[in-house]
Amino acid sequence: MLKQGIKYCIAIVLVLFVLSQSVYFKKLSDVKAAANKVFNAPAYARNYLKTQLLPASKTSPDADQLIPMLSSNPGKAFKTYARGLAIGNIRYFMVQGKGQVTNVDENDVYVLTANKQTIKIAIEYVFGNALRDAPGIIDINDFANTMDLNNIAAAVDKIVRDEVLPPFRSQVKKGDNISFAGAFELNQEHINLASIEVIPVLLKIDK
Repeated sequence: MLKQGIKYCIAIVLVLFVLSQSVYFKKLSDVKAAANKVFNAPAYARNYLKTQLLPASKTSPDADQLIPMLSSNPGKAFKTYARGLAIGNIRYFMVQGKGQVTNVDENDVYVLTANKQTIKIAIEYVFGNALRDAPGIIDINDFANTMDLNNIAAAVDKIVRDEVLPPFRSQVKKGDNISFAGAFELNQEHINLASIEVIPVLLKIDK
């Protein structure tokens, strides 16, 4: 009987020990702080645009260099200049250039460069991942989930729509000489250079 009682006591002690190791407590303030710590995509996007995207655009290949290379040696162009966060055929390029405006419509401005390349630049619908992915700066492993990455792309695009496009769109006209920088996407398995539409991060009418 005594031995059985000792066994029960030992069993109870073991159960209590296991429970004590699996249960822990946190301050309520710490739990609330963790819950309220939400990724601030707009703030990240603004800093990214200012400190990384704009500087990257200034060292990007010129349209008069990149577009002919995509035509004559696409493999080299993709290997040298293409970037992308995800696995797949869609890749993104940074590009910059200068040229004369040949047409302006509701959605795009068309620019003829010195090397006779026609570049279509979006001035209305700015969406997608081009500005986020093309510089190859953002590392997918630095983020907890894909939602944060999607929010960064959306926030960068919104800055461009709200701040870059309106002053340019209100003044640009056919015959203007402009400078531009931005990004575009291409499918490396089905290359269609006619589909290129540059999403701008910089648009300037040259006086």
